[in-house]
Amino acid sequence: MTETTVTSQPFVPPTRFAVPGRIAVGEGTASVWQTATLTEIRRETPRAATFRFAVPDWAGHLPGQHLMLRLTARDGYVAQRHYSIASPPDDAGHIELTLDHVEGGEVSGWFHTVARPGDEVRVRGPLSGFFAWPGDRPALLLGAGSGVVPLMSMVRHHRARGLDVPLRLLVSARGPRELIYADEYGAETTPVFTRGAPEGVPVGRMSAAHVAPLLADAPPGGWEAYVCGSNGFAEHASRLLVAAGQPVDRIRIERFG
Repeated sequence: MTETTVTSQPFVPPTRFAVPGRIAVGEGTASVWQTATLTEIRRETPRAATFRFAVPDWAGHLPGQHLMLRLTARDGYVAQRHYSIASPPDDAGHIELTLDHVEGGEVSGWFHTVARPGDEVRVRGPLSGFFAWPGDRPALLLGAGSGVVPLMSMVRHHRARGLDVPLRLLVSARGPRELIYADEYGAETTPVFTRGAPEGVPVGRMSAAHVAPLLADAPPGGWEAYVCGSNGFAEHASRLLVAAGQPVDRIRIERFG
């Protein structure tokens, strides 16, 4: 997920699709800073990479939660960011973050140009129950760009536990080279390409043609919808869901930018 400063509350534009309500999660350790040691860097796209950390005392998380990460420079300058967790809960003692290289980004720039295995950072979490998916309800996931990061935690959890509950993912990217986690997707995922696509695959924004069939064939009890991406994508995807019949109070949104 792209980085956002956390020294003050981020501005979130008002929207009639912003839905209150939380899934109850334990956050007893969320106030404790822990040392996370970078163990692996995996390139996902030309501008995104996954950073794997060993965090021995990590208490676990639910798919969709995020953490706060802190970097401290030699002169004492501190930078803090919120990042979505990409790894599934069962990856004990480890967490993974997938970060875009943001132009001018202090923290993402450090990770993409300086960080090496063995480096240490401080993390605190997991945070927020609003966007969490406990795996007990059908999940319809819509993401764009790095907004797929918390949704991939849900997909990985679904696979790791062999869950029978239905899960579907619509993920939007400019083209195949920009599709984060491209090698991991299976039958649960439909990629949507907005700028360029393989031969025979249509190009364009996510549309009613992608969303409406999933709502028409919803499982018993309906979907819990999770939308993550830029402000523009979050509004667009939410409107598609509502137009297709998804109840507004069952749309959970996480946005950046």
